[in-house]
This record gives sequence, C-alpha cells and structure tokens, in this order.
Amino acid sequence: MIAHLHGRLAATGADHAVIDVNGVGYLVGASAKTLVALGVTGDQVTVHTEMLVSEDSIRLMGFASAEERDWFRLLTSVQGVGAKVALAILSIFVPDELRTAIARSDSAMIARASGVGPKLAQRIANELKDKAGGIAIGGAGAIAPVSGAQADAVSALLNLGFKPAEASGAVSAANDELGPSASLDALVRLALRKAAK
Repeated sequence: MIAHLHGRLAATGADHAVIDVNGVGYLVGASAKTLVALGVTGDQVTVHTEMLVSEDSIRLMGFASAEERDWFRLLTSVQGVGAKVALAILSIFVPDELRTAIARSDSAMIARASGVGPKLAQRIANELKDKAGGIAIGGAGAIAPVSGAQADAVSALLNLGFKPAEASGAVSAANDELGPSASLDALVRLALRKAAK
C-alpha cells in the first residue's frame, strides 16, 4: 500500500498528475482542486494516495490533503459512486463544503457535480449523514467544521452512541464554556454532562 508520494511534479493533465519520485514517474488520478493545489511543473510536492485494485488494473488516486483522501474513501463507500464520480465531487467541493451539504441533506448541491444525478445525490446525503461527524451547529442554523480537541471530543461521544448532531452540539457548548485551550479530557467530561441534560 502506498500512503503518499513526495517528489517533483513532472506533468499534469485534465484529471491526473505525474509525480517523479527519484526517477520513477507515478501517474495519479486527481480532482481539479488537488491539481490546482499542487502548483506548477517542477515544484516539490507531497500527494496523499489511495490505491485502487481491480481485476484488470491498479491505479493510484492522489490528494492534496489527507482529509480529501478520507472523503474519497467515504464517497466511494456509497453504492453507485466510483472513483470518477468521487473525483468529480471533490473537484467542485472542498471537504468543509461537502460536510455542510451532507449535514443539511442538500442533495441539490451535491448533484451539481458532473455525473451525479438527483437519486445518487440523495443516496450520498442519506448514507454519509451519520459518517460525516465533526459538525458543530451554531446559531441561526449555521454549520461550522471543528478541529483538534473538539473533533476528537465529538468522535468520543459518537463512539459512546450519541447522534452526530447531539455530540457536536454538546462539544460546541462545552468548548464555548471552557475556551479554545481546553483539554480533550475536560471537553469530553463537560460535553457528556451537557448531553445528559
């Protein structure tokens, strides 16, 4: 399994890049956003990868961030979403936008991606709603991503059986009370008390 590549960006195409690692050129499929993030030919780059193995081929997919790779894995876990469709979705949405669309069950937004019809968009929204954790719901229905200790605390509550909205709401409330320097332990303890109310 190849987890990432670090080398020189040798070439790019409409849907792929070639990364030269010590004289070996690796062809990696990539989203439009990843291709932009890689920069120009000749730059030193690091690409997070996912290897796809089928009966007749072995392909590498490349991503500018580990988070984008994780979203690719999530998307391709949905029936009817192959590598091409997942890359099309990731070509128009950054992970936070995709997380927001799924949290809001906004299938019309997801259907903007090439190759995604209304039924598939609805299936993606439905199947990934509980898997797209780390969502904090603020005032006026605003949805904001969480990171670091907050994301770990949300994950801990999800593992204890709380629903994503309950977990993220409790952690968000605990974080507001404790402040940004709160430890994971303190966040989880206060979030559990808030969720139990």
